[in-house]
Amino acid sequence: MYFNGIYHLFYQYNPKGAVWGNIVWAHSVSKDMINWEPLDPAIYPSKPFDIKGCWSGSATVLPGNRPVILYTGIDPEERQVQNYAIPANISDPYLREWIKPDNNPIVVPTGDINSSAFRDPTTAWWSGGHWKIIVGGRRNGKKRGMADLYRSRDFVHWVKAKHPLHSNKDTGMWECPDFYPVSLFGTKGLDISVNGQNVKHVLKVSLDHTRYEYYTIGSYNLALDRYFPDNTSADGCDGLRYDYGNFYASKTFYDPVKKRRVLWGWANESDSQPEDINKGWAGIQAIPRKLWLDPSGKQLVQWPIEELDSLRGQRVENNNVKLNKGDHVEVKGITAAQADVEVSFSFRSLDNAEEFDPSWVNAEHLCGQKGSNVQGGVGPFGLLALASAKLEEFTPVFFRIFKAPNKHVVLLCSDARSSSLGQHLYKPSFAGFVDVDLADKKLSLRSLIDHSVVESFGAGGKTCITSRVYPTLAVLGNAHLYLFNNGSETVTVDNLNAWSMNRPRIN
Repeated sequence: MYFNGIYHLFYQYNPKGAVWGNIVWAHSVSKDMINWEPLDPAIYPSKPFDIKGCWSGSATVLPGNRPVILYTGIDPEERQVQNYAIPANISDPYLREWIKPDNNPIVVPTGDINSSAFRDPTTAWWSGGHWKIIVGGRRNGKKRGMADLYRSRDFVHWVKAKHPLHSNKDTGMWECPDFYPVSLFGTKGLDISVNGQNVKHVLKVSLDHTRYEYYTIGSYNLALDRYFPDNTSADGCDGLRYDYGNFYASKTFYDPVKKRRVLWGWANESDSQPEDINKGWAGIQAIPRKLWLDPSGKQLVQWPIEELDSLRGQRVENNNVKLNKGDHVEVKGITAAQADVEVSFSFRSLDNAEEFDPSWVNAEHLCGQKGSNVQGGVGPFGLLALASAKLEEFTPVFFRIFKAPNKHVVLLCSDARSSSLGQHLYKPSFAGFVDVDLADKKLSLRSLIDHSVVESFGAGGKTCITSRVYPTLAVLGNAHLYLFNNGSETVTVDNLNAWSMNRPRIN
């Protein structure tokens, strides 16, 4: 949340080790969301209503500039209950201390609610004379995912609505739900309580059984207090995702300073638990992203917040670079292990694009089948990030274009299978399709490379992929960055800008 000139980030944290357990609400503050100062934990188990755990939730700034935290506590009966906390000293700009009033919990599992699947209350919105939140869940004995709706006039006494805001069969537990408005026009964000003409709503859920997140765009019916997804994308496991890689338990908030909606996502590790213990930490926050509705109205677009540019150092630029089949061209002059790369590609013709098989509905499987070394027509072309000098290790981020009867299909891959010689790693071929018009025969890519993470944005942020990778050779000064093309169609790098990235202040 943003409060009195300060951005506050609260996050699930184990102060006793690099494994899950002993969870508290860690607390860091920043003036730009890039440079952070950690404070003491804001919330930790201390009362009967949270003595067995302080799990995820949200912050709401109430009228009168009064921040309130809602969070899930685990009580002595192992029930998941919803609690609130308020600042001990509202005049402290860092809000270091939080009080948990004794009238907690304020929401308990009743009726058919599964008390072991009832968590992660959202930021509250105001409509129809009530504050409203949703809590993620799963219907008792069934696989139906739930966004149960609660209403309150005073933010303390909450009543469960007869119907959920939304639910869906066969999706399992809905974790970390998020519900917010987006404008039909422009890139500015909206406060959580805005509704009406020229507004759509987004419902995002993190599916526990897939460990991926899915969202739909639709309409919020105030009279019924129900959310209805548009039929422009699947509502469920085959639906749209913020990120087609290692990205989970995300949360957005409205930034009133720059009038934008900002998305935070968590990228967990892809190595083993003993390796996490050895290095002493596990899990990172992805770079915060500005988020808005694509002009088509069918999907969201994301882009790293502009403050990230403040870390840019040494810059190199390459223009009009021809990449023929089999070419690998090194991008020199930057720190390839910690870089920000923006590149625009073009191609003369799409005639050589491979035929698209309609059975290729799973982008990740398709990327695994047609990796960066499998020759194609138009593509694969893109970047080889975190590459060793002799390419024993590399993380390719690339496009591949296919020809379907009435359109072209664009695939974006971030393939970790060749990323490391290390053992016991999860090395998937992450991928997503890109809904983009190729009339101008151009595609753009931005990749943020930071030692163990490659965060990529295809076609201006229409499709995003975060990969966790752990090279053993391509580390620090031994990391390289290449442009490549393994397609028969020549690809031109119209423009490439790459920057060495400086370190932010973390503590």
